[in-house]
Amino acid sequence: MITLIPKNCNAFTSSKGKYCVLIWALCALSGLLPGLALAESSPKSEAAMPSNSKTGGASSTMQLGEQVWNLANSSVMFPSLISHPSWSAKSFVEEIGPFVSVFLNRSRYPYINERAKLARVPILMYHDILPKKEVSWDVTPAELEEHFQLLKSQGVTPISIDYLTVHLQTGVPLPEKPVVLTFDDGYGGHYEHVFPLLKKYGYPAVFSIYTDGVGNNTGRTHVSWVQLKEMAANPLVTIASHTITHPSDLRKVSNEQLHKEIIVSKQILEKNLGIPIRYFTYPVGKYDAREIQYAYVAGYQLALTMSDTDERYAGASDNLFAVSRFGQSSIKKAIAEAWSGAKLPRWKFGFDFSSPIEVTKTTIDKIDLALISGGQPITIHADSRYDISEILAKSGTNAIAAVDGGFFSLKSLNSNVMIGPVYSQTTKQFIPGSNWDIQKIAGRPLVLISHGEVRFIPFDPNKHNTLSGVQAEMPSVTDAFVAAAWLVKDGQPQAASTFNSLFGFEAARYRAFWGVNKSNQPAIGASRNNTDAVSLGAALTKAGLQDAVMLDSGQSTSLVYKGQSLINHTPRPVPHVIALLGS
Repeated sequence: MITLIPKNCNAFTSSKGKYCVLIWALCALSGLLPGLALAESSPKSEAAMPSNSKTGGASSTMQLGEQVWNLANSSVMFPSLISHPSWSAKSFVEEIGPFVSVFLNRSRYPYINERAKLARVPILMYHDILPKKEVSWDVTPAELEEHFQLLKSQGVTPISIDYLTVHLQTGVPLPEKPVVLTFDDGYGGHYEHVFPLLKKYGYPAVFSIYTDGVGNNTGRTHVSWVQLKEMAANPLVTIASHTITHPSDLRKVSNEQLHKEIIVSKQILEKNLGIPIRYFTYPVGKYDAREIQYAYVAGYQLALTMSDTDERYAGASDNLFAVSRFGQSSIKKAIAEAWSGAKLPRWKFGFDFSSPIEVTKTTIDKIDLALISGGQPITIHADSRYDISEILAKSGTNAIAAVDGGFFSLKSLNSNVMIGPVYSQTTKQFIPGSNWDIQKIAGRPLVLISHGEVRFIPFDPNKHNTLSGVQAEMPSVTDAFVAAAWLVKDGQPQAASTFNSLFGFEAARYRAFWGVNKSNQPAIGASRNNTDAVSLGAALTKAGLQDAVMLDSGQSTSLVYKGQSLINHTPRPVPHVIALLGS
């Protein structure tokens, strides 16, 4: 029988350990059956390998299981469980359920998970670190510390490559603004300058070692085996193989040499350091299908590459055996857009109107989005048309974020007359829509909000143009209005045919929206560039919206957070907003 729990497990000696074992076991079991299926579906043939080739390392499931254990044991993924050991079964399921779900639905190895593709995790690549530069890509110790200070000042979180690998396979969430640090070639400056700085800042990093360079100080200095053992023993350090001889192009070497460079180099490092080597780095980023095949058979879990002309975030890589990096000179550009990706949907019983309000800016399918989630949703129907920051300031509420709301009449500049019925808890006044207008908006989403629920139902002008009619649908309703159209319904993006005769839905315009995400939290937002409604719905589905409706858009599109606009144009004044109250 194979035991997946690590040998050094002291799981049952503390409450923390018991929770970690349970979480780890659930996640590992959830990955076991998919992992077994991979043995049949993955191209792990040795037909192209030399006759003396042997596979090395553990299966992908066992490797992933050990990484999950490490993450759980260090409380990276589950801190709230450890701090609340007396939580009820309901709370426990709500908290761990999403993590079990992502492991049940992890991508076929070695493909990258769809959730991970949306995140933007830069992997920064460094080479030699020395006091006096010899080539342009050298970095001085002072410059490296400036880089570390930049990461700290920008709120960037360096993460381990183990954490990244689990994320790429499952979409499990990462800390805000994640980055991975890598140092190639095993230079002496890595031990002398980099290692002390990592310990000073608490930053993890990957060191890619070609074994013939260890202890070889001809030309540039390199780490010795003694130094490398000391580094490898530190939990901040991950050692990756970088071949034996560092060929300039692995694609041009024979099968026999490739076997040595990729497979034997792993064995040499494992023998000398006494640790498993799970990662490989292609010298000069040169590889093709043959090199990927050898890396897979060798038992590596992920391989790093590089390109001077095609720098990508990790999730945009082709697969786990071709993970892209940024040169260190691109650090400012790379970290400026770093994003951990959409949060996991919470297994929440009922709606969650108590979570902190959070802002996310991201680009999905070339649509620049600003999203705000959390808090308690309300509507505000103003007495005239204003900038939405002014509406919030005058509302007497503790709302800290808002988006423009429903459609309104343009008959006069100061009109607050809405198209369709409107009911707002701030005015406690239900205003029916005109008989002329309501017939034209039949079937559009009627938004109903209470203190504990949100519903989107088709507007029926014969039933929903009175307060009693709306209360028949939701007795505790506090807010109601008619939106333009569903963008996302029951977790699915809406096709063009669902927009019926809605004017301009196919046009590229700024667009505002609001809805509920898969964690049952309210979410408001806007596109920061022009897009059509169908494409926006597809992007919002990828961003984790369960239901979303389009609001008044075009020049009315407005979105503010703490008084600051999050859009790229000057909007026209509006009389109606959906706002989020802070806790």
